[in-house]
Amino acid sequence: MTASKDAGPYEPGHATRHLARVSLTVVDHPLAGHLLLALRDRNTPATLFRSLTKRLTTVLILEATKDLPTRERTVMTPLEEATGLALKQPLVVVPILRAGLGMLDAVVELFPVVRVGYLGLERDEATYQPSEYYAKLPEMQDATTFVLDPMLATGGSANAALDSVKKAGARSVRMVSVVSAPEGVASLQRAHPDVDVVTASVDRALNADAYIIPGLGDFGDRLFGTQPDA
Repeated sequence: MTASKDAGPYEPGHATRHLARVSLTVVDHPLAGHLLLALRDRNTPATLFRSLTKRLTTVLILEATKDLPTRERTVMTPLEEATGLALKQPLVVVPILRAGLGMLDAVVELFPVVRVGYLGLERDEATYQPSEYYAKLPEMQDATTFVLDPMLATGGSANAALDSVKKAGARSVRMVSVVSAPEGVASLQRAHPDVDVVTASVDRALNADAYIIPGLGDFGDRLFGTQPDA
């Protein structure tokens, strides 16, 4: 699904970049590209947008979990014993409200016993800086934690979320986003070089309003069918 390449310019469609100690994986899979293009389409209605988000998150989280530690376990089938691999440690998922909620169901369906936390962050539209208005986090010290943020733009919200989960005890953390901007990835590289990032695309840049371009607009508004603030 992915391949390793030396660090270089951010190019959507290229698989894995290793930036300093950061591992950036842009999922290079036909289904990911197909679903992402449908999400980008401004004519996609909210009901379909939600379904596409869930399906694309499934592709992303499969990539993000492919190297999780495992242990051997033996079970009894209807006929005899069988030995296979089971996950070695618990998983935690933390969506950033509200847009990250669109990615949550896919993770819970794949891993029904996952622990779920929530972080509420809102961006000041004048300074583009995040402020936390809600936090409810489970035990994370013994787990691999996945932070869900569909749009990794400036990196402000992502960095604030990573600060919060680490302060709460998370030791192994991965970031999963639908679309990222080079500026956001670089910001995470500086602030959290130990956090791996998995995304469907690294787009061209941020515009003057700190929106990812070409991007897909305001993810939360499109997900919930609400109108942008005036």
